[in-house]
Amino acid sequence: MTDLIICADDYAQSAAIDEAILALIQRGVLTATSCMTLSPHWPESARHLSPAICSQADIGLHLDFTQYARTSRFAHPILILRSLCGLLNASAVTANINQQLDAFETAMQSPPDYIDGHLHVHQLPVIREALITVMQQRYGALPIEQRPWLRISSPPAETGFKARIIHWLGAHALQQLAANAGFRVSPVLLGVYDFQGDAAAYQAHWIEWARQLKQLAAPKPNELPPVLMCHPARPTQTVNAFDPIAIARMIEWQVMQSADFSAWLKMADIHPAKGQTKGGTCP
Repeated sequence: MTDLIICADDYAQSAAIDEAILALIQRGVLTATSCMTLSPHWPESARHLSPAICSQADIGLHLDFTQYARTSRFAHPILILRSLCGLLNASAVTANINQQLDAFETAMQSPPDYIDGHLHVHQLPVIREALITVMQQRYGALPIEQRPWLRISSPPAETGFKARIIHWLGAHALQQLAANAGFRVSPVLLGVYDFQGDAAAYQAHWIEWARQLKQLAAPKPNELPPVLMCHPARPTQTVNAFDPIAIARMIEWQVMQSADFSAWLKMADIHPAKGQTKGGTCP
């Protein structure tokens, strides 16, 4: 079977998202979740990350510069433009990263198992350099297998234009920085799509991602299995008008929570796996 880290983003954004993620971890479908530690929901959400949950899934930091960040917060297109032009304040960026890691460690009494970025912002110029510097300062003395790993947002090019843009915004540069600093990485990111369509369309995406997974080369030394990102949420009576992927979240939940989906994973020879095998986050 092929190992795959199945990672749900946006933990602590809402109760519906949290409930879906926790249920899918308990079912053995999800093996990682990325936490938004500046969300006002984070202190309560963190309390639900029990030792049992932490033993089943990697608990990571979902680095945020566009939604809840209190310093260096910009609309996503503006953030990209300012980073590419070198106009981000490096000191403010560093403070933002430390603030989010502090919030994680205060709640969990442990470093995160891994770090990624909301809207892949951790790969942008200025942010990626600051992130690696902070990680070296905070975790560089730990054995390599106990340091947080980094999710590299590098989808297969055949996934489409959106995937190529995500990669172009800094995947290779962050991977090189991480390797030079002695941090493990996940080399490939699956799960990129346009958040359109119904349950049948989302199932079809999974079939394509499984095909891409089987075509990947085996991970190199210090690399982790590929990651597939998802964004499930339990259905709610009203749709959050401020969440552009609210409907897609519920469709993802509809597909992933079914017994048929778990059976399909086995038929496809996909083994949901953790990235962090030693140490790890646990309250």
